Amino acid sequence: MDVEDESILVSVFKDSFPDSWRDNPDFSAYLSELSACGLDKLGREPERLAEERNQILQQTRELAFSNYQTFIRTADCTEHIYRDFGRVEGSVSRLLDKLPRFGERCRLVSVRVEADQLTFMTEAEEIAVSRRMNSLTLNRHTEILEILEIPQLMDTCVRNGYYEEALELAAYVRRLERKHAALPVIQDIVRDVRQAAQLMLNQLLQQLRSNAQLPVCLRVIGYLRRMDVFTEAELRVKFLQARGGWLSSVLDAVPDDDPYVHITKTVEACRVHLFDIITQYRAIFSDDDPLAGPPGAQGEAAIFHGWVAQRVAEFLVTLQRDLRRGVGPRLDSLLGQCMYFGLSFSRVGADFRGQLAPLFQQVALEAFQAALQEAVDRFQEDMNRYTLVALPVALGGALAPAAPGIQPGTLQPPTALLDFPPLACFLNHILSAFNDLRLCCPLGAAQDVSHSLENVLRAVTRVIVAFHRAEQSAFSSREEDLFVQFCSSFADDLLPFLSRCLQVLFPPAELALVLGVPASQLHRYGGLGRIDVSAVLRPLDFILPQKEPEPEPLLPEAGIPAEQGSLTQPEPSEPGRTDTAAEPEPRQGSGGLA
Repeated sequence: MDVEDESILVSVFKDSFPDSWRDNPDFSAYLSELSACGLDKLGREPERLAEERNQILQQTRELAFSNYQTFIRTADCTEHIYRDFGRVEGSVSRLLDKLPRFGERCRLVSVRVEADQLTFMTEAEEIAVSRRMNSLTLNRHTEILEILEIPQLMDTCVRNGYYEEALELAAYVRRLERKHAALPVIQDIVRDVRQAAQLMLNQLLQQLRSNAQLPVCLRVIGYLRRMDVFTEAELRVKFLQARGGWLSSVLDAVPDDDPYVHITKTVEACRVHLFDIITQYRAIFSDDDPLAGPPGAQGEAAIFHGWVAQRVAEFLVTLQRDLRRGVGPRLDSLLGQCMYFGLSFSRVGADFRGQLAPLFQQVALEAFQAALQEAVDRFQEDMNRYTLVALPVALGGALAPAAPGIQPGTLQPPTALLDFPPLACFLNHILSAFNDLRLCCPLGAAQDVSHSLENVLRAVTRVIVAFHRAEQSAFSSREEDLFVQFCSSFADDLLPFLSRCLQVLFPPAELALVLGVPASQLHRYGGLGRIDVSAVLRPLDFILPQKEPEPEPLLPEAGIPAEQGSLTQPEPSEPGRTDTAAEPEPRQGSGGLA
């Protein structure tokens, strides 16, 4: 561009473009081209430039889209190259920094070469020794590999149940530890083997917590003894704990909805499994000769006896809990099963039948007392509704003197009580209580039963006296006679009959035999198997007609059925059996008096 053109452009465009463009040949050529264009072309030039600009942008986009991977790789390569150049530059800088020191050290090395020649031979010998050691290691590679694989092999044996091989490996590792305990690799092997041995111990104890039979228990205890992790006493405790835990899981699985079903299944499970555990223990741990055993053997035997006592105590607690929940009229069947359970344990020296009697006696006594209280309550309700006027016409026949309604030695309810419904219903309730009691009626309950019955009869007497006080002012002469007959029937018929029933439940001959005294001396023991009739009737003395006192008759020896022994001292029988043949009913028919 000449000076003239430049001056023209400067005058036209002035400051429209930077000064740096003036030196650009393309810019100068373009200005020359614009100077040669006409006005129309110059008017269209912005549109053409904009269109060309758009085309160039579009081409640029297409180029970037079609070659974007190239651009990305180019950028990555650029970045890597820049980073590599940086590292190269840093390395060169460090090299330049180290070269002077390197040269200095080389000079020092050259100075010390002669001194190092003396140590070279020593180092060479050490290298030779190391080479020989490496050669020896290579020659023993198989043996070394076997030692290093011991932990893995031990774990495999334990997980697959090869306990015999696992014990041999553990013994071999213990020998290695004694010889080479200072070597780190041996220490690692010992640690891993001990972990596998702990897993083996847990597996063996878990087998004892399952339904293991005697051969399995013998094998497991043999392995535990060879592992030598427990003393003899600890081994016994572990065995009993594991077997006891399995027995507890079996007992926990028994349904607890029905008390009778729960306790019967518990008795059966305890009788079978507990006996098996005791048999297994005695087969594995011998306590037959304590004199020949080492010191502390008696303490080891006490472990077993203490465990058996604990299991029996837990069973008795369960029995007592289910008995209190109520087992219905099946108390005799349950007693037979429990006695059979205790009898079977007598063969292993753990007879606990003596502890069963108080439990059943208490439950039977509580049920009897509850039945007596219910009978008193019903009698109170009947007396509240009772009226002497409502007696049937046939009652007149009962007012005449009649022969006793029972025969000596029999247990037939007196029919005279049918004329007095409250007394008849009361007797029926008492007889029902007697029939329930006779299913489980030990001689030890004689005094409590007698006192309970006497207290109930005194309560009945008080109810009769209260009835008389409430109705006396409204009595007619006939009603007064009927009430006297009512009281006489209570005194002459009901009380003697209940006294005879009590003597059937607790025969005087058997009571005297247990106490070791003659039957004629039983009266010295208070109300043992008898009722104090005079004390019961004392509140009615002002109503009852006076008569000559007679001694209370005892039931003749010949009149007691031979089967009565089963009522007072039930013999243990097999579970599920009840002695129904020896069940005399102390009431007429199945419902007593109607």
